[in-house]
Amino acid sequence: MSESREFCPRCGDPVPERRDPLPGEPRGRDALLCDDCYFEDFDLVDAPDRIEVLVCSGCGAVRRGESWRDVGARDYTDVAVDEVAEALGVHVDAEDVEWGVEPEQVDENTVRMHCRFSGVVRGTLRSAEVTVPVKISRGTCDRCGRIAGGYYAGIVQVRADERDLTPAERAEALDIAETYVADQEADGDREAFITEVKETDDGPDIKLSSNRLAQNVATRITESLGGSFESYPTLVTEDGDGNEVYRVTFAVRLPKYAEGEILDPEDGDGPVLVTGVSGRLQGVRLATGDEYTSAFADGEAPDATRLGTREDAAETTVVTVEDENAIQVLDPVTYEAKTVPNPAFVDDDADAVLAFEHKGEVHLVPEEGTESAPSRD
Repeated sequence: MSESREFCPRCGDPVPERRDPLPGEPRGRDALLCDDCYFEDFDLVDAPDRIEVLVCSGCGAVRRGESWRDVGARDYTDVAVDEVAEALGVHVDAEDVEWGVEPEQVDENTVRMHCRFSGVVRGTLRSAEVTVPVKISRGTCDRCGRIAGGYYAGIVQVRADERDLTPAERAEALDIAETYVADQEADGDREAFITEVKETDDGPDIKLSSNRLAQNVATRITESLGGSFESYPTLVTEDGDGNEVYRVTFAVRLPKYAEGEILDPEDGDGPVLVTGVSGRLQGVRLATGDEYTSAFADGEAPDATRLGTREDAAETTVVTVEDENAIQVLDPVTYEAKTVPNPAFVDDDADAVLAFEHKGEVHLVPEEGTESAPSRD
């Protein structure tokens, strides 16, 4: 009676009886080879002869396939490690694989990666060492190319109604735009960028990469600074599918009055320091310290006479507090002692106050942050 045995299909030597392979395990001729024949042509690691990496010289993004990716690498060595890790392949039969890599900076554009692998195959510990040169090439990504070429799709023009923008409004509008665009970039939107900021006498013109981005910036500026905006599309071209492509200008119009202005609403109750411009105009009466809210809504502004700004006020000496309704101070222009209304925002024991003189009349002005001082009992 003959013994039934399996034999290696290459050398003919008998091989131990093996279990049927599980789903997903190798089933071909190599699975039937004896260990000697199997390992004769065995490569634990499949590695390319060299790797070329295209890096954007502007932003550091890496070209992968047909797209550019922000990899957040500290330097090009980190890029080389990531690229080698993606390019190397470990044999499917290997188990308990461990590996390490040691980069060698050959020159500014070349990193030699020394890779060491180990894994268990057919119950045998196998190891391998491979060296892969990585060539770093410089290029320009689509995003940086558009920026360099001055590409833009939307414009946000920031202006004020019947007045000049204040330096604070200019700065805040630009900060809002830059912060929002930076947040979009951080969330992975590589197409979000500011192409140019042009400062004009009337206000900044902010050119952005998309109409959606420009509209969101305009929305955030008006939410923060008040006012409203309108959009004006202009047909510039058609895309490859025949769709019309528009460039849109978003005209932001900030309110007629700005925070910090001193106005006379001419309602008989005296000047007002403006403290808010979103929605209804808000402020504080300089004579009493009471809150003021305009009767006009939806961003409409009352007719009022501009008297000056908080910055025009100067510190002056308190001569005496006559009573809860009157206080005597030195006129900041003539230095004469004058009796003026004693508003709630002035401390009873104050030695000095901010005062504003207009056409011979002196008005006390609250220091920034003290506009909402409680009324006296």
